[in-house]
Amino acid sequence: MKAIQLDVDSIEYEPIEPEIRIHDKAEKKVTVVKDALVFLVAIESGDTEAYASKAVKELTDFATKQKIGNIVLYPFAHLSSTLEEPQRAMNLLDYMVKEAEKGKMKIYRAPFGWNKRLAFSAKGHPLAEMFKSYGEAPKSAEKRAKERKYDTSLVKKADWSGLPETDHRSIAEKQDLFSFQEVSPAMVYWHNNGYIVMKELMKFIREKLDEYGYLEISTPVMANTALWHVSGHIDHYRENMFILEANGQEVGLRPMGCPFAILLYKSKHRSYRDLPLRYAEFDKLYRNEISGALSGLFRVRELTQDDAHIFLSEDMIRDELVTVLRLTHELYSIFGLDYKPRLSTMPDAHLGDNETWEKATDALKNALKENKMKYEIKDKEGAFYGPKIDIDVKDSMGREWQCATIQLDYQLPQRFGLKYTGEDGAEHTPIILHRVLYGSLERFIAIITEHLRGRFPTWLSPVQVEVIPISENQSEYAESILKEFRAAKVRAELDTSDRTLEYKIKAAQTAQIPYMIIVGGKEAEAKTISVRSRTGKQKMGMKAAEFISALKDEIGARKGAQMF
Repeated sequence: MKAIQLDVDSIEYEPIEPEIRIHDKAEKKVTVVKDALVFLVAIESGDTEAYASKAVKELTDFATKQKIGNIVLYPFAHLSSTLEEPQRAMNLLDYMVKEAEKGKMKIYRAPFGWNKRLAFSAKGHPLAEMFKSYGEAPKSAEKRAKERKYDTSLVKKADWSGLPETDHRSIAEKQDLFSFQEVSPAMVYWHNNGYIVMKELMKFIREKLDEYGYLEISTPVMANTALWHVSGHIDHYRENMFILEANGQEVGLRPMGCPFAILLYKSKHRSYRDLPLRYAEFDKLYRNEISGALSGLFRVRELTQDDAHIFLSEDMIRDELVTVLRLTHELYSIFGLDYKPRLSTMPDAHLGDNETWEKATDALKNALKENKMKYEIKDKEGAFYGPKIDIDVKDSMGREWQCATIQLDYQLPQRFGLKYTGEDGAEHTPIILHRVLYGSLERFIAIITEHLRGRFPTWLSPVQVEVIPISENQSEYAESILKEFRAAKVRAELDTSDRTLEYKIKAAQTAQIPYMIIVGGKEAEAKTISVRSRTGKQKMGMKAAEFISALKDEIGARKGAQMF
């Protein structure tokens, strides 16, 4: 049994839809519990009532000591990869509720087997968040290796059976987007179709970066930990880093790109004429997330960010912040995503003095006001080197995900001794504006895949057109139509199977291909095409060139809706 115990000011959850066939009966309503002890728990294979009793005793003892009157038992399968069979897990959860009810606390149990919207506010004391494990201690890696020696069981694809159809992993299987392999936990294997989506998103943001004057760079994936000591990441982020030894040196895989962009800035003398200097990069990042926090593309250990670091003088802060917020709006409006800015303020563990933090925080507030953006405060949730604006987007199921983040940093430039020559001839220290807009592209793809239910707009669809001949007699004409589409740089495929027309159309609709080009004897004779959209609308007797022209306009404009 694995669990995370949280002492919270409040927790709010709402069942959205069942995730597995065996699940609790539940109403789709919001539950809010204030001043509660939350127990996020995963029931593992082999867990017993003895383990459950021990967990409940520790839980109620802690609640009594902290004078907490409410306990929330919250099934949280993501904490383990060796889960118990659902019915037995439900029975054990019910047992835990009965055990806890023997005390004087009020017990809440979130529904088992449901996809739920969750929000909570943890308290700030040192014991507010604790990881718990009950049952037999896991075997050491060395012992496991000796026992299986040449066991190849890990050399296989991750099992996604039992996931709801709306989950991005289920959609990915149908559309051949990506997979996870057991030998590379929480690292994505992009298939051609999924990588097209990734490349199109990067192409779009790169066009915006050119428009806004960014320079794209690429830097190493690894550095001596001396770099991370200077940046402060070792002190504040070590537990989330992959640290290893190479040639007698301790090195770390990059969890963030900031120090690398800073070294690039330092590679030559800078003048005020160079500022603002906008560096953008898409290099991989590596974060050693705990297994319980991993969930498909939403949280991975190898990720891609549309990262940027802007070096600027103090008098440039206002204009640059306003511009970045405008760029953020342009990005999210393309996908029809609602978003909400939140301002994260100085955490207890931070670099620098309070006066500098206050100045940076005020600058972020003013930029939000100037862009007429209503925002919420996330107290003490800023980065250790500066306050930030986090942009949370809401998907079609009402869930909120943090994507964009904009951070104003006075600290790292001082730690790295960054300088530029000002107009007055004196040396000055620049300020760094850190920002990502998509955030993790992996997470963003998961969000829009579920938000759109796999119905990507035409510009983003891996296959934009499926050419379907009615019979083998039209194969030659269908081939010529396919060549026209490909010559026009449209992503088109030809269905050459001997299946029925109805089957071919259904297969294309299941794959969510925006347009099907139906070619029969009548079309071949008239040198026309019949176009069918994935929604079932049709247009007969079109010239291929006419449709391609309209399609290119739709793709170029990155419209969310199809032409018909």
